[in-house]
Amino acid sequence: MKAPFKEISLQKSIFTPEELPVPSLPEVAFLGRSNVGKSSLINAFLGRKKIARVSSTPGFTKALNFFRVDHRFLVVDLPGYGFAKVPPKLRRKWRHLIETYLSSPRPIKLLVLIFDIRRAPDELALALIEYVRALSRRFIVVLNKIDRLKKTEWGKAKRR
Repeated sequence: MKAPFKEISLQKSIFTPEELPVPSLPEVAFLGRSNVGKSSLINAFLGRKKIARVSSTPGFTKALNFFRVDHRFLVVDLPGYGFAKVPPKLRRKWRHLIETYLSSPRPIKLLVLIFDIRRAPDELALALIEYVRALSRRFIVVLNKIDRLKKTEWGKAKRR
């Protein structure tokens, strides 16, 4: 399969809200729990294998990573929320960074909310959807990790 995009590069990684770059292009942001497959989905979306770094370690993505795509738009890989094995202070810092990014007047054209199909939506997942709705951000929900389900579990997953 031919890669859908020609030129993709990491524009910037930011760790604090003060580092947020001045908006220059439309943005598509990927958000979900730790280890839900955000970086893998970004790589698949962009048609590349190693643009966004992938790890089995929860909390591996520690920054907002901005990838410039064909000088037309930015893909933003956000840190995961939830069960990353990090100190509470760092978890609060990530939450503040993500909330500042999402609530700022940036040209976020689409939020891709990624959920693990093997897990029923919990309070945190539902709160995330309500938060994004309250911000009036356009979003889609992607159910990831279907390849990890046994065929006998598909019916149960669909009912959730």
